[in-house]
Amino acid sequence: GGGASARVESDMPAKFTAGDRVVVKNINPPTHTRMPRYIRGKTGRVEHDHGVFVYPDASAHGEEKPQHCYSVRFSAQELWGPQANAKDSLYIDLFDDYIEKA
Repeated sequence: GGGASARVESDMPAKFTAGDRVVVKNINPPTHTRMPRYIRGKTGRVEHDHGVFVYPDASAHGEEKPQHCYSVRFSAQELWGPQANAKDSLYIDLFDDYIEKA
């Protein structure tokens, strides 16, 4: 560990592609996770597939479990309600295990 990138060379097929609407799973893992609590259950759109990386939630326990990591765009209003600026959005990098088709 400790490296800036845990990218894995893999031909593992991506579960999602740019433009897919996804919903973040509403899960509360008892162990390490990189999934922010405030996006759980929220819907976003995949903007980019970064490729395959070591899954940090498993890496924390000595496993690799490589999977795709995606840049997912969420509107500010989806995250914080109608009072948020309609022009604002947030991009969050999310792993396969965090999301499912919306």
